[in-house]
Amino acid sequence: MAINYPNGKKFVPSKEQPAKQQTAKKNKKDFSFSNRGKTLEDELNETNDYYLQLGLAVIHKKPVPLQIVKVEYPSRSAAVIREAYFQSPSTTDYNGVWNGKYIDFEAKETESKTSFPLKNIHDHQIHHMSQVVKQNGVAFMIIRFSSWQRYFIMPYGELEVFWNRMLTGGRKSVTLQEIEETSFELTPGAFPRINYLPLLNKL
Repeated sequence: MAINYPNGKKFVPSKEQPAKQQTAKKNKKDFSFSNRGKTLEDELNETNDYYLQLGLAVIHKKPVPLQIVKVEYPSRSAAVIREAYFQSPSTTDYNGVWNGKYIDFEAKETESKTSFPLKNIHDHQIHHMSQVVKQNGVAFMIIRFSSWQRYFIMPYGELEVFWNRMLTGGRKSVTLQEIEETSFELTPGAFPRINYLPLLNKL
């Protein structure tokens, strides 16, 4: 299915990588056997389902607003979407309620071993999180360094500092050392995989 931005530019998911790059990826040894092949989104969805079943929080992945413009019907009982457009820029990945607090966060992963590139974040997402914080909500970003299998919660206030540094001509990324100094590291477990709720009290 072809998905396009409002300006007509084709949307290319990050998973669509050149065949050579995908082959190299397959040849890498995966030391996390219980988590083989799972993305950060998969892990968070399972974690949030766990929270919901235990009555700890109600947090869901936000649906992506799409406008469908081309549909084909190969048979009477089947429909195939061939082309669609994003109706509006998305905000963040997840939101919900925990312990009487509104929760809103973005989830990003990087294969870099030394830094997190800020190009993975967009201006409207920063603006959205700033609005959440002004209303006394809890906004943050969960970062996964896939090469190290390390996870961090970065409070919005720290993310804003790095974002403003970039806007004033500074670094376009946040070093791993800076993340270690300003964020809270999550230790992955068996189930839930990413137990981030206990760290929210520190935000």
